[in-house]
Amino acid sequence: MRDKDHKKPQCPVGEPRCEHIDSLMALREEVETLADLVLTDPMTRLFNYRHFSQALEQELERTHRTGQPTALIMLDLDHFKRVNDTWGHEAGNRVLRHVGELMVTLLRKIDIPCRYGGEEFALILPGTPLPRAVNAAERLRTAIEETPVMLEEKPLLVTASMGVSVYQRSSNLSADSFVKQVDALLYVAKTQGRNRVAHPDLESMKPKGQVGADEKAALYGPD
Repeated sequence: MRDKDHKKPQCPVGEPRCEHIDSLMALREEVETLADLVLTDPMTRLFNYRHFSQALEQELERTHRTGQPTALIMLDLDHFKRVNDTWGHEAGNRVLRHVGELMVTLLRKIDIPCRYGGEEFALILPGTPLPRAVNAAERLRTAIEETPVMLEEKPLLVTASMGVSVYQRSSNLSADSFVKQVDALLYVAKTQGRNRVAHPDLESMKPKGQVGADEKAALYGPD
């Protein structure tokens, strides 16, 4: 999930081959591999819950420091138990990997896609206001819906429900409370019929003093 710099240091005495440096490079790669295993979900190769918790705390602190909002998307695959019951757990694993690959393809490099647990995912979008976060969630929802997983040459249709919100400098929620808030929106998406994105009203999340499109038209007329 992260870029690695494997530039080999030069031997201090100028030898073309240095056993100590070779051992150091091998040890460095082993440490990086172990670090990835600690922070990565082995099934999807996304970040795991442990990294999610650490990264969210860091991004919320960054929001308080810089004023840049942090968006969070909670995603749950619809009727996932039916996939396991009908096709078996390996088919379920293929679906999870497929969704993980879509996330990596569609999200920015600075975004942090994580497997939250089971068939639920959490996506941290640094420096992202609510409208852009909702657009990102809708793109991902559409991609999941429109790219079925092929099982025994038969298409398995998959959909996902999502909750989206943003954390702003004025927010006083803890990281856990923020997650619960977004998870509640995910539940709303589920109860409203699934395969949809639930989020706060966009106007209510608009920074104070910002003029909306309707207000601009009233003040200045159409473009």
